[in-house]
Amino acid sequence: MNRAVVLCLTLISLLMSGGAWADEMQLNGAQLNGANTGWILTSTALVLLMTLPGLALFYGGLVRKKNVLSVLMQCFAIGSISSVLWLVVGYSLAFGEGNGFIGDFSKMMMHGITKDALSGDIPESLFMLFQMTFAVITPALIIGGFAERMKFSAVLLFCAFWLLAVYVPVTHWVWGGGWLAQMGVYDFAGGIVVHITAGTAALVAALVVGPRRGFPKTPMVPHNLTMTVTGAGMLWVGWFGFNGGSALTASGDASMAMLVTHISAAAGTLTWAAIEWKKFGKASVLGAVTGMVAGLGTITPASGFVGPGGALVIGISAGFVCFYATLYIKHKLHIDDSLDVFPVHGVGGILGTLLAGVFSATTLGMFSGYGFSEGISTMGEQVGVQLVGIFSTFIYTAIVTYILLKLVGLMTSGLRVTEEQEVNGLDQSEHEETGYNL
Repeated sequence: MNRAVVLCLTLISLLMSGGAWADEMQLNGAQLNGANTGWILTSTALVLLMTLPGLALFYGGLVRKKNVLSVLMQCFAIGSISSVLWLVVGYSLAFGEGNGFIGDFSKMMMHGITKDALSGDIPESLFMLFQMTFAVITPALIIGGFAERMKFSAVLLFCAFWLLAVYVPVTHWVWGGGWLAQMGVYDFAGGIVVHITAGTAALVAALVVGPRRGFPKTPMVPHNLTMTVTGAGMLWVGWFGFNGGSALTASGDASMAMLVTHISAAAGTLTWAAIEWKKFGKASVLGAVTGMVAGLGTITPASGFVGPGGALVIGISAGFVCFYATLYIKHKLHIDDSLDVFPVHGVGGILGTLLAGVFSATTLGMFSGYGFSEGISTMGEQVGVQLVGIFSTFIYTAIVTYILLKLVGLMTSGLRVTEEQEVNGLDQSEHEETGYNL
């Protein structure tokens, strides 16, 4: 009898203490969705596949053989340092409550977040890990802008600072409840957060670091297109986790995001190849995989808001616009963005972010999408918000990237390796190894 009284009093005490017992029951799985959790676990692995090994192989094959290991090493090192920084403070600053510009330090080192804590109906630890894979690939994309000529120490310092000073704040603006999110900007999976930031940073880095020795007179052809195509295939498959996973549910939203992703990639591939065929008489393998990446990057911000018809137009537009942007930047402006990060990812991200405001409209017949952001009633309003997101991100990223490059240059006695080291290749000069012993 006494035990029953004690138990009743204990339960009453718990209920009167702010609902702590009830909250614990909720955290322990009452609202956990197993299907959604399983899908985001899979998506997380797919997005990591995009960097390691997808992007590493894609970029590695595009450089000359004396620099292949340097690119692979940079991808692996950036993946590691980004992961640690994301755990220590990046996630907290991106997704902590904070203010309209930046989060706070309440979630540093995952403080207070147990294995049972939820973000929506999935574990918050999983949400943090899924977002970590985006934080891994974004600075890794930038290395294509200065490939084959930057010191390894400078690469590490720059990418670490850039992650915290650019990627984290922009993530908060768009996905963490910041000022762009409050305006109603559409960026489903990273057109602004990933592609515009990385593309802009690569362009600035290419200008600050300067061109490779011999550019543009000396041909600098990819040393292993087989490696590049293998990496491209991994990017295509991994992008299903990138865009489909961003729905954060195993649902029709994720399914449609995957469908439009695939359609845009296919359309981008065919468009780029067709332009080359007409312009040069042959369709190149390099052109086909570059068109695929352009299609993927361009659909990314729109993937949760447009239908298949809109995705087809977006993919065709990506192949056409990014192709001519690449020619213009390399052959007209003579900017040595080594692996075409800005014309493919940057221009693609800008184009896709803008077209998300167009093809999300529900009045375009077979090209209709799923409606505008809450509180927005016309295409003009949505496009206007998209333009604000594009220009603010471009300007902020360009300014902060320039400052960081100058700062890192002072810290490392110059961003570039010496002329002799560049001629011999970064594999030997930076790592004392060679990619091929044949």
